[in-house]
This record gives sequence, structure tokens and C-alpha cells, in this order.
Amino acid sequence: MTNLGIFNTLSEFVIIRINVASEITHFEGWVESKKHLDYDLWYIEHGEIELRIQNEVFIVREKELVLFSPRIAYTATIISKSCTFTFTHFDFSLGEHTHILDNFDLTGILHRHLVEQEIQMYLEAYLQYKKSIPMSAIRLKGSLTMLLSKIIENYGNGQYTGEFNKYLKDTKNIADDMTNLQPVFTYIQNNYSTSIRIHELATIVGMSEKYFISYFKRAIGVTPGRYIHQLKMNEAKKMLFSKKYTIQQIANTLGYSDAYSFSKSFKTYYKVSPSEFV
Repeated sequence: MTNLGIFNTLSEFVIIRINVASEITHFEGWVESKKHLDYDLWYIEHGEIELRIQNEVFIVREKELVLFSPRIAYTATIISKSCTFTFTHFDFSLGEHTHILDNFDLTGILHRHLVEQEIQMYLEAYLQYKKSIPMSAIRLKGSLTMLLSKIIENYGNGQYTGEFNKYLKDTKNIADDMTNLQPVFTYIQNNYSTSIRIHELATIVGMSEKYFISYFKRAIGVTPGRYIHQLKMNEAKKMLFSKKYTIQQIANTLGYSDAYSFSKSFKTYYKVSPSEFV
């Protein structure tokens, strides 16, 4: 099973950028054949659309969403008298990985009831955005983040599996990257309180250290060292907020040689010392 925990561990490295948000009405006879440069999310307000991807046909009905990958070509045809839908073109990257969502079976057709609250917030934010209300662009981005998070959550708990990823030419390689790294994620999670060496992780998956670093970065968007450091910093924040541990105890728990080394690392990352953080 793929590791969705990377979105929690590396949340500070997630970048979502809305390129276009709009709505459109098409009438009988409309046909569109495209492959977008970014991710695209449709919400069908009324009407029905036939989607053809390679030789397979999908029907998208009223109150359903469609998430497209930038690497999948499709042909859309109206099969009702008219159809109105909102569409949002966006980029979603994790570190340097600009197609991280393609690591999971997320692209496909999703019914509204799975994201009822999130889509309602997004549509309300979109109406404000359309009227150029102050701060509406930030609200729109925030609500899109919540909507995408809910879609990923539904995928993680088995309530939704997208059907479009099988049309990616390198879909097997994408899935394999995450699957092959699963033992590494497990090892890091169980041993982040020690000083983990990169060559140890490379050995787990039978790779040379140099190749492992590039392989990990290609799959996740950050180096394994960066991933481990971020995990330690996340745990440090939790321990500091709990106010149950001394700086020395936190340093010991996270595998630092002494409190000074931990404090220096923490301040370099957060620009404030652990004692001043809370």
C-alpha cells in the first residue's frame, strides 16, 4: 500500500497553485479533445458529459467531479442538451515532484457525497472569487486545498479509487516507486530517534547509496535526508507544544548527540530556538 503519510510529514513542501478557475456552459454538439499542462478539476452543476479515454467511455453526471491528470488525453462530448460546470486548473507539487498526485489512483470521477462539505466551501469561495471580493483568491486556494485533501483521504481509507491512472504510459513505474520505498518509510518511522545513515536505507531496498538518493527524490520530491530531517522537526514541534519534555529529552528522543546540536538544528530550520518556540 502506498504511503499517504508523506503529505503529513512533508506538508510544508506542498505547493498548490491555481492557474485558472472559471465556469462554462456548453450546448448540444460540443466536443473537446485535450491533454492539459496541469491538473484540472471539473464540477458538473447540471447536464451530462461523455468522456472517452483511449477506447474506454465514462459518463459524468450532474453533481459529480472529474479530476484529470496533465498526462492523460481525453475527448469530452455533451450528451444532454446543455451542460454547465466549474473548472479549476491547478499545479500540485511536493518538493521538486510536480506530478506527485500521479503516484496514487486519484484521477477519475468522484461523486459529490464523498466531499459534500468541501465542495460546498469551494463553490462558495469561487462565487466570492468571481465577484473579486477581497481575500477571495486566498479563500479559493484554501478551500481547494481542503477539497483535494478530502479526495486523498477518501482514497486512503478505500472509499474512492480513481480509474484514469491506468492510462498513464508509465503508471507501473509510478506505483512501483512508492511501493518499493514502503519498507524505507517504515524503517524511518520506527527509527527516527536514532542517527539514520542513508546507506542503511539504500541497503533495505538493495540499491547503491547514490542511486537510492536520486530514486527517493524522484518519487517523493525531496532527498531522504530532507525527509528524515522534516520528520524530526515535526516531532520536535509536537513535543515542545506538549510542554512535557525538556530540550535535552527531546534531543535524546530524536537522536541528536546533545541538546546544543538539536537546538542549533531547530533554530536553523524555524529561525527561533526551541525554548522560544512555544
